[in-house]
Amino acid sequence: MDASFWHAKWERGEIGFHQNETNPVLVKYYERLALKEEQRVFLPLCGKTLDIGWLLGQGVQVAGAELNESAIQALFAELGVTPEIRQIGPLLQYQADGLDIFVGDIFDLSADVLGEVDAIYDRAALVALPPALRQRYSEHLRQLTDTARQLLVSYEYDQEKRKGPPFSVPRAELHQHYDQDYRLLLLETEEIDGVMKNRLSATESVWILQPLS
Repeated sequence: MDASFWHAKWERGEIGFHQNETNPVLVKYYERLALKEEQRVFLPLCGKTLDIGWLLGQGVQVAGAELNESAIQALFAELGVTPEIRQIGPLLQYQADGLDIFVGDIFDLSADVLGEVDAIYDRAALVALPPALRQRYSEHLRQLTDTARQLLVSYEYDQEKRKGPPFSVPRAELHQHYDQDYRLLLLETEEIDGVMKNRLSATESVWILQPLS
């Protein structure tokens, strides 16, 4: 899986991961991020999610990273905001009041370029990555954000019946990635029937990751 895979998904409109409403998980558990007004939340692999507009409405600042530029063009158009665009090394920065989106490979994003982050909201980033990239991603995310508190959504299902994405990320794997720096608290689990391709059932889990220090 490489960049062309995701660019093709956006070009063909195969974006089943995009929700047409604010994610109820975010609304329900937003307070667990303990964000104060004007603090900054980071959304990795954000796409054009409506969650960004909702978060801005809570009075916080939002930063995001997304591979596909057309998704970010659509995001700003739907927000009714004209961004300032500038090149920062291999990345493009789309910037408006309280909102910074970095377009390109998230592994090209550095902590210095991203700036200070107070929390992370990972609805569809970790589960979008194959096993070979998930360890690298989790380590990079900690470095980018100085191990900021995290609201994370994951899925578990029979990976042999579906290739992904979204991928199945077992509970044990989450602990493998994050136990060194976080205390993982399971907020809820829900069985979701037939929402993935092949009418496959899965378990959706919602976690809050609290830094150990």
